[in-house]
Amino acid sequence: MPGPTASWDATDPMTAPLIVGLSGTALTADEAAFLAATRPLGLILFKRNIGTADEITRLVAAAQEASGARLVLIDQEGGRVQRIGPPLAPRYPPAAAIGALHAADPAQAARAAWLAGHLIAADLAPFGINTPCLPVADVPVPGAHDVIGDRAYGETPDIVAALAGAAADGVMAAGALPVVKHIPGHGRAWVDSHVSLPVVEADRAALERDFAPFRALAATPLGMTAHVVYTAIDPARPATLSPAAIDLIRTDIGFEGLLMGDDLSMGAISGDIGANAAASLAAGCDCVLHCNGDLGEMDAIASAIGPMTDAAARRLAAAHARLGPAPADVTALRDEFADLVGAAV
Repeated sequence: MPGPTASWDATDPMTAPLIVGLSGTALTADEAAFLAATRPLGLILFKRNIGTADEITRLVAAAQEASGARLVLIDQEGGRVQRIGPPLAPRYPPAAAIGALHAADPAQAARAAWLAGHLIAADLAPFGINTPCLPVADVPVPGAHDVIGDRAYGETPDIVAALAGAAADGVMAAGALPVVKHIPGHGRAWVDSHVSLPVVEADRAALERDFAPFRALAATPLGMTAHVVYTAIDPARPATLSPAAIDLIRTDIGFEGLLMGDDLSMGAISGDIGANAAASLAAGCDCVLHCNGDLGEMDAIASAIGPMTDAAARRLAAAHARLGPAPADVTALRDEFADLVGAAV
């Protein structure tokens, strides 16, 4: 089994189209056995996994050694969605604070977004984490649930597209991979999909506004779907489980990268978790995401899904090819970011 620095073949038929969470700050024997048997393509960390710097590094290395997975994800947007904070990593402002710069100077706002993505990726690299789950490219509408809120760069598609694109470029310039979310758009949701299933009844013409930033980011190497029902696309199923929605993401929006469904353990997705995983892959997602660290649920998913498709393996290999060395010194960039946003990092 390859270790984290070994040559890794994304077309290996033994690789599972699955990204999984872990239970704590150290890998358990049962988790190691599951990872070795299942070979998920990626791992994702949450607050429960964050101990000391050494503990994070050991956890990542052990999980990669057991699984062979090259991608290690974490939600590290800044603002209220930042799993690693001081003293291990600086605190960043939310995307909306960067977006607020746009009215006065669009170029400075884009630079700030690029710097935020770059610095966040640089912060994570020493731990072996190479995939910060940003940018959020959703466009919130007035009155929508604040689950997106200040995580969005603005309230118009052009501002969101410009700043989310700059943030993604900053991540990649640091040798890491961004994850654009939540395709085809979570900004109209009236409830939090972590808790229950949002239903958006806007017509197709109105939804074009939501799609626009994702079209602009269609070449991003990794993307995440929204657990949202769009009645104009598929009145019965959320995008993560909908062939019609995934077809729209691929053909109309034109998203080219590896497409993962949002977390199957969220409240928006009910029913048998293994059946839902299989349905998500059958709908056209390249892989499924399971975050809560419940090994029984992970076993049920692994038992219900097959190997990666050839198309998914090619997209994963293309994403791997974008990984590179982390920047050696970002001190000057931190100072520049602090000057732009008025906050030290």
